[in-house]
Amino acid sequence: MQKNLVTPIQPERILVIIMRYLGDVLLATPLMSSLRKTFITSEIDALVFENTANILEGFSDINNIVTIPTNPTFNEQLLFYKRLFRKYDLVVNTQTGDRPFIASLVASSTRIGAVPQNREKGQWKRLFYDGWTEFDDENTHTVLQHLKLADVLSIPRVYKTSPPRSNLDTNIIPNQKYAILHPHPKWHYKRWPIENWIATGRYLNQLGLQVMISGSANKEEKNYISQIHDQLPDQTINLSGKLSLAELSTIIKHAQIFIGPDTGITHLAAATGIPVIALFGPTNPVKWAPWPYNYHLDKNPFKKNGSQNVSNIYLAQGPGDCVPCHQEGCEQNRLSFSHCLESLSFTTIKPFIDQSLQGHSNSHKT
Repeated sequence: MQKNLVTPIQPERILVIIMRYLGDVLLATPLMSSLRKTFITSEIDALVFENTANILEGFSDINNIVTIPTNPTFNEQLLFYKRLFRKYDLVVNTQTGDRPFIASLVASSTRIGAVPQNREKGQWKRLFYDGWTEFDDENTHTVLQHLKLADVLSIPRVYKTSPPRSNLDTNIIPNQKYAILHPHPKWHYKRWPIENWIATGRYLNQLGLQVMISGSANKEEKNYISQIHDQLPDQTINLSGKLSLAELSTIIKHAQIFIGPDTGITHLAAATGIPVIALFGPTNPVKWAPWPYNYHLDKNPFKKNGSQNVSNIYLAQGPGDCVPCHQEGCEQNRLSFSHCLESLSFTTIKPFIDQSLQGHSNSHKT
């Protein structure tokens, strides 16, 4: 269900609220592009957490990035709300949580947003919105969920996700063909076993591809990547902590293939258009699969169960009758293991590697 904004408006300033993780922000870029397509002269800002702002670098459909700390102090919060107060003519809130809801109340007297499907929990929030759409956390892909807010405004949808961009010196891009592995997700329960990454890297090298391993400067992540890097051929390049998100996006765009878990960088890779193998276990692919390149349909790209291919995305799902469980691993916490991912063998994704590389080769010939 949804309630459309009845009175047409031509806002001078629009704020879009996405106070979540990197992948969430990137999956909101189609909504922001939809706003830009209609409100050509409006100033469109995005409100995000400080540690996710880089995912919007070079994104031309917004004017400014407004940031707030993930865990602000009381005084930081008050100062932020003071700066935000009635600064916008329209707020578009993509979330149902209390913090983004309060920010929407402060920022504008005209606002639309997502509300909980459970009327007992979300009924009162509907009273504060001029238009709203119910948030479906299971059966609607996140991109399509956000685009329902474009419907609330009665504006055309834009389906394209936009990765960050930089003026990276292309001289650092290898002359030979290469593959990108991104082995370390933020949460442990999304990890694929190290031995599978090593087998994957060795196989890619046998196919004549130089292997690059991407990651952040986080100490634990760098140690994890080093364990993989040390077991691969000497020409393997460890990129962890050496590139900005926009620079990494450029490197990924020129790769032959990207392989990664359910993480924001995998969403970024999908947006570049190259073949992406996404490793999924507990997470629901209907809701959170990487958005396929040049996909423009108003229906979910992926089904809930089974390994599958849509456009440039090859989604490899771990086995098990409980998959996807929508939980944080088998022990239901972020440090948990996930049996489905531990059971997803390298031999299972090998055909996807062969298929995606063949498809990529053919696409370059046409």
